[in-house]
Amino acid sequence: MKIGLRWLKLTLLWLVTISAAGSAFGQSPSYPNNPVRLISDSSPGSAVDVGLRIIADGMSKHWNQQIVVVNQAGAAGAISARVAAQAAPDGYTLYAPALSVFLAVPGKAPNLPLMIPRDFAAVGYTVDQPLAIGVSPKLGVKTLQDLIDLAKKQPGKLSYAVTGIGRLTHLMGELLQLRTGIKLQMVPYSGGSAQAFTDVIAGRIPIVMEGYSGLVGSFDAGTIQPLAVASPKRLPSAPNLPTVGETLPDFVASGWQAVLAPNGTPEAIINEASKCLRIALDSAAVKDALASRGSFARPMSPSEVTAFIRAQQEQWKPAIERIAALTK
Repeated sequence: MKIGLRWLKLTLLWLVTISAAGSAFGQSPSYPNNPVRLISDSSPGSAVDVGLRIIADGMSKHWNQQIVVVNQAGAAGAISARVAAQAAPDGYTLYAPALSVFLAVPGKAPNLPLMIPRDFAAVGYTVDQPLAIGVSPKLGVKTLQDLIDLAKKQPGKLSYAVTGIGRLTHLMGELLQLRTGIKLQMVPYSGGSAQAFTDVIAGRIPIVMEGYSGLVGSFDAGTIQPLAVASPKRLPSAPNLPTVGETLPDFVASGWQAVLAPNGTPEAIINEASKCLRIALDSAAVKDALASRGSFARPMSPSEVTAFIRAQQEQWKPAIERIAALTK
């Protein structure tokens, strides 16, 4: 009888041990077991959209689940923010806004600028995407200094295309005017960069400011004349293209995206999404694809993203205040 009880106890202990081991090691994480939506505030084909789709493809391969990029452009990013905020906090909707929604002109877009962690939970960071300045070949200028000289001779007569009021391209235009003393007319394109490029190529708008990765195709084709890229150093993929800083020292303007999740998303899911994003950004295929378009992978932890966003908000505050004063 004692032997029977002892074997019974040993058997039960063995079953409990096996069960615990199975829970700890034998089961793979259940997230994600369905496709994941990645909401973007960019328009299809824009510099931001191109980079995001490269990253989403890398994440899809790691997870073996499709990451579906959903473009929700409009209202200076407020539409995408609302859609993402209303999504279930289950990890199956992530949000990848460009920095412009964190730098929005107060009162010009509903519920913007976004604040982290008040509005969303940080997941990770994607890439740096330097902005560039291009002009219509019909304008007849070849360098940034040529453009500045021409603008000084024609104050207020030259216009530049941007992808929305208060977005980074607009902030860059204001900063350029502050640094040089020139006066330009800003023309916003709420539908994205495609129509802006068409108008610049046709000569209807002489100047465009946009992400280098979005402009590089037009630069290579010769349909838009490249003047300068706003990166700290010349791009390895475009060594003959000067930086803006070579004409205006310390002038740097780069777009970027943060990947966020709706507030209430479990920490374990946020950590898994952050890990997957980092693995994608560290892959050679993703790095090379981004670099060929002038974008540079920059993985960050959720806490690093939060600190970085706060620093960027302080950096661009003067330009934002200038736009706010001019648009009253």
